[in-house]
Amino acid sequence: MATTVHHDEEKSYSQQPAAGATALPLDNTTAHHDPESGASSLSLDKDEAIGLVGEHAREIDPEVEARVLKKIDWFLIPAMIVGYGLVYYDKAILGSAVLFGMTKDLSLSITTPTTPPKTDTSRLSWATSLFYFGMLAGLYPMTFALQRFNLGRILGGVVLVWAIICMLTAAVTTHQGLYAQRFFLGFVESVIPTGFMCIVSGYYTQDEQALRQSWWFSSTGLFTIIGGALNYGFAQITGGSLKRWQYIYLLAGCLTFLFGLWCFAIPNSPISAWFLSKEERVVAVERLRRGQTGVRCRKIKTAQLKEAALDVKLWLVFVLMASAYTVNGAVSGFGPLIVSTFGWSTLESILWQFPLGGLCLFAILLCGYLSSRVPNIRLILLVVNCLPVIAGCAMIWKSKWTYHAGAPVAGYSIIGTFGAVVSQTIVIGMSNVAGATKKSAMAAAIFVAYCVGNIVGPQLIKSQQKADHYPELWTGLIICYCITIAAAVALYFVLWRENKKRDGMPVDEAERDKLAFMDLTDKENPYFRHGARSPQQGSDVEEGGGEEGVGGGGEEGGEGGVGGGDEGGGAGGGGGGAAGGAEGGEEGVVGGGRGEREEEEPREARVEGVRARLV
Repeated sequence: MATTVHHDEEKSYSQQPAAGATALPLDNTTAHHDPESGASSLSLDKDEAIGLVGEHAREIDPEVEARVLKKIDWFLIPAMIVGYGLVYYDKAILGSAVLFGMTKDLSLSITTPTTPPKTDTSRLSWATSLFYFGMLAGLYPMTFALQRFNLGRILGGVVLVWAIICMLTAAVTTHQGLYAQRFFLGFVESVIPTGFMCIVSGYYTQDEQALRQSWWFSSTGLFTIIGGALNYGFAQITGGSLKRWQYIYLLAGCLTFLFGLWCFAIPNSPISAWFLSKEERVVAVERLRRGQTGVRCRKIKTAQLKEAALDVKLWLVFVLMASAYTVNGAVSGFGPLIVSTFGWSTLESILWQFPLGGLCLFAILLCGYLSSRVPNIRLILLVVNCLPVIAGCAMIWKSKWTYHAGAPVAGYSIIGTFGAVVSQTIVIGMSNVAGATKKSAMAAAIFVAYCVGNIVGPQLIKSQQKADHYPELWTGLIICYCITIAAAVALYFVLWRENKKRDGMPVDEAERDKLAFMDLTDKENPYFRHGARSPQQGSDVEEGGGEEGVGGGGEEGGEGGVGGGDEGGGAGGGGGGAAGGAEGGEEGVVGGGRGEREEEEPREARVEGVRARLV
C-alpha cells in the first residue's frame, strides 16, 4: 500500500527527526563536525550524507520536496548555463577571430607562391587542438581536486585565472604565443564541465538529471547564437586602437570574471547548501537516497578507480563521447571559415551560425525533456540524433559549392543535432555509476573523450582538399557517427544484462536504506539499477512522485527495483511511497524512520554479502 505523507507544511517543520534517523557511527568511527561541509560526518571514507540523515529512510512531504527542488534549480541552473556557455563561446570565438584578421596578424596560415597558390592552415588546426591537449592535462587533477577540497573555492579561483588568460589573448603577437595561451586556457577550463556534471549528480535524482544536464549543456546552442550576435556587432567596428578579434577576447574575459565571483558561493553539496534551511537540507539529501548514487565523499578511493578502469560501461561511454564530439572540433574552430567557402561573406558566415546553434539548443532541450518523461528512451534518442549529423555531412560533401549555395548550408545547419547526442551521452554516463570516486572518474573520462574528439576533428581539415570539398573531414565524421551508433547499441545490452542479473534478487528495504549513503559503487550495491532512463510512473517526481514511488515497481517495492523495463530503469530498488521514503511513519518533512532495527552488522560483512550476491 502506498505510504501517506502529511502536506501540512507548518506541521512538517515542527517534527524532529526520528531516533532511527540520527547519525550512527559505523565501524567504530567517531562522528565529528566537518567545517568544510557544514555538517556532521562520520569519516572521510563515507558519504557526508550519513552525518545528516543517518542510515534509515524518512518520509518527505512532496510539497516541501517540490519547493526544495525549485530552490536548487533557481540557484544552480541559470549560472551553470552562463558558465558552460562561456566555455563554449571561449572556444568557438577562434573561428570568428580568424575572419577578423587573427590569421594574418599571427601568421596562422602560410601561402605558398605556386600556380595556383597553396594555403596551409595547419597552424590554425594546431591552435584549435592545443586547447584540448591542455584540457586533457587538467581534467583528472581538477576533477579530483573538486572532490577532495572545497568545491566553491576551487571553482571560483580557477575561473578567475581562466578569465585573466582569456583577456591576455589580446596581447598575443605570434602563433607560438597563441599556442601557449590555448594550452593553458584548456587546462583551467577543464574544471567546468566535470565540475558541473558532479554538481548535477550530487544534487538531483537520476530521474531529474537528464533534464538538468540538458539545461546547462544546451548553452552550447544558446551561446552559438549569442556569440554570433556579439561577433556580428564587433564586425561593425572600423576604428579603434585594437583589432576586432582583440575586443572579442576582452569581452569574453570580463564576462568570465563575473562568473568566477559567483562560483565562490557554490556549496560543496546539498548538505551545506546555505540557500536552504536546515530542514530543507535534510529533504534535499533524503530525496537522493532512492537513487543509491550517494551525495559526496571527500576521500579518493583507489578501489573505485580500479573498478572504473575495468568497467566496460566507462569505455563504451568514452567511445560514444570521443566519436560524437569530433564534429564539434571541426565546427567550433572552423565553422565560419567552412561556411565562407560556400560563397558567403564574413558577416554572412557568422550569421549562418544561428541556425546551427538554434537546432542544437532545440534538440538538447527536447531530448532532455523527453528522456525525463518517456521510459527507457535515452539511448534511442541518442541514435536518432546521429542520423541528421550523418545526413548533413553527406549533403555538405556531395552538394555543389556554388556562390551562395543553399544545400551545403542546410547540411551544415542540421548537424547541430550533435549537441543532443553529446548531452545524452553525459547523462547516461553519470547516471549509471555510483560511488564518489567512481563518479569523478566517469566525469573525467567523459571529458577526456571530449578532448580526443575535439583534437581529432580539426586535424581532419586539410586546406589542400578544399577543391574536393574536404572529403577526409566529412567521411571521417560519418564513420565516427556510425561508431557512435554501434557503441550505443552495445551499451544498451550491457545495461540490460547487468539489470537482469539483479532483478531476481530479494529486496531488503532496511538494507537498501543503509547502503544508500555508504559510498558504494554501482557494482557493490545490489539495489542500484542501471538504465538509459529511470522511468517515472504516476505523478512527476518533481511534484512529489506517485503512489509507486520514483518509478513504479509495485506498491510493495516491485520486483526489479525502481524502473523495470527493458533497460532496467534507473534509481535503485523498488520502493513504494510518494518520495521513495519509508513505509512507516507519517512525520511530515522528514518524519519517522522505519522503527526499531535489528542489531547492526559490521559494514564489511554487509558489503561482502552484497558482492557475493552479484557474482
